[in-house]
Formats: sequence, structure tokens, C-alpha cells
Amino acid sequence: MKLIIVALAFVAIATAVPVGEKEPPKIVRSEFNQQPEGQYEFNFETDDGSTRVETGELKEAFDEENKPHQVIVVRGSFSYINSEGKPETIEYYADETGFHAKGDSIPKSPSRR
Repeated sequence: MKLIIVALAFVAIATAVPVGEKEPPKIVRSEFNQQPEGQYEFNFETDDGSTRVETGELKEAFDEENKPHQVIVVRGSFSYINSEGKPETIEYYADETGFHAKGDSIPKSPSRR
């Protein structure tokens, strides 16, 4: 009976441990700076080579009724190693017109002629 309980315990442990999963990357560097007016900048790097850099700054924009209001314009980039082992970098910005990204892996819209 004890042998069956021990065997079942080993089976339970073996099925609880994910096979082939690795630990998530560790952050090796991280900086963040925020100003009282709303501007900020941050960056980080992980031990798997991934990085991210971003800044945010206030800008005056106008709504549909041409009324001014403050928006934060975000600019940045992130890099990582893709599934084929090649470095990949995506640059982006976001403002009152929306989110815009570019990089080799981002599909390009067809050009209009």
C-alpha cells in the first residue's frame, strides 16, 4: 500500500513540473524617471537580450470642436531575439492620431498609385 502511495506521489510531482519550460527572463537593468508635469522616460534590459526604451512628453492637441487639451506623446522602441534567433527591433510612437509602429516584422500597407 505504501508503495502505491509513493508511486502516485511521484506521478503527481512529475506531471506538475512543466517539461521544456524555461524561467522567464530576468531584468538586468531598469531606469525610470518621471517629471511632475507628466513627462517620463524609462528603459530596461533583460538577460535574454530584450530591451525597451520609451519617452513620453506633453503636447497640446485640439479635439473635434477645436478645443485645446493636453496629450502625452509616447515614442520608443523595443528589441528582442525572434524565434529564428535573429534580432528584431520595433520602433513606435503614439499620439492623438493613434499608435504607429514600424519594423521588419510589421506588415507594410500597400502603396496607393
